[in-house]
Amino acid sequence: MTVVAFLTDFGLQDDFVGTCHGVIAGIAPDARVIDVTHGIQPQAVLQGALVVRSTRPYLPVGIHLAVVDPGVGGDRRAVAVRTADGRVFVGPDNGLLMLAADELGVAAAFELTERKYRLARVSRTFHARDIFAPAAAHLANGVDPSELGPAVEPSELVRLDLPEPEVGRVQIAATVLSIDRFGNVATNVRREHLESLGVEAGAKVEIRIALDRYYAVSAETFADAGSGELLLYEDSYGLVTLAISNGDAARLTGAGVGDGLRIAVQ
Repeated sequence: MTVVAFLTDFGLQDDFVGTCHGVIAGIAPDARVIDVTHGIQPQAVLQGALVVRSTRPYLPVGIHLAVVDPGVGGDRRAVAVRTADGRVFVGPDNGLLMLAADELGVAAAFELTERKYRLARVSRTFHARDIFAPAAAHLANGVDPSELGPAVEPSELVRLDLPEPEVGRVQIAATVLSIDRFGNVATNVRREHLESLGVEAGAKVEIRIALDRYYAVSAETFADAGSGELLLYEDSYGLVTLAISNGDAARLTGAGVGDGLRIAVQ
């Protein structure tokens, strides 16, 4: 049995996810599909790439099918990227796959052009159904990635520019990377950045978003803050995240993905 780990921004209200499941089942009935998430924000390629990277260590070696594809129908390539540990990442060549693939080391990459590994009719707007899901299914059946189309030089694959925090003596200029359904605001800051400013558990910090200022406690768990209190904590993937105990930090602060956020010591 080969695992296909499936991630999209499709949501679950429409038929898109189920249709892709059907395509995979029709080609590779013995494949097991794990739905990692279909709740990536629409067209949020960076958010999708971060989730592909964060969840990869907890998934078995197999096929990673990821589709967040605002360029569908344009000139972006459809690719399969094989990594050094034997995984194959399938999706659009827009950076979505590469945070995870580069961590493992890219062994080879191929453009998905071979017609016999697509559906007979390819629409302009649903490549997940017509190109990516069939490719993933054929790979699950044992087709070698090299059969899917011509080789692509790994250095030519699109990469995302993942922002790094600017760490000063008394503050960190951060960027909001993602917001989950609870309103927790994940940033590109890591624990070592806070420690470089001398911020330890229980310390108070100032949070600046646009012209507004908030005060938060550096915490290890939600229980370290009172109900309704802002806190900074290290999430399960190592990102320093702004949250409210029993509340929604994104709603309170108005923070959005890509926004700047400053963390200053008191």
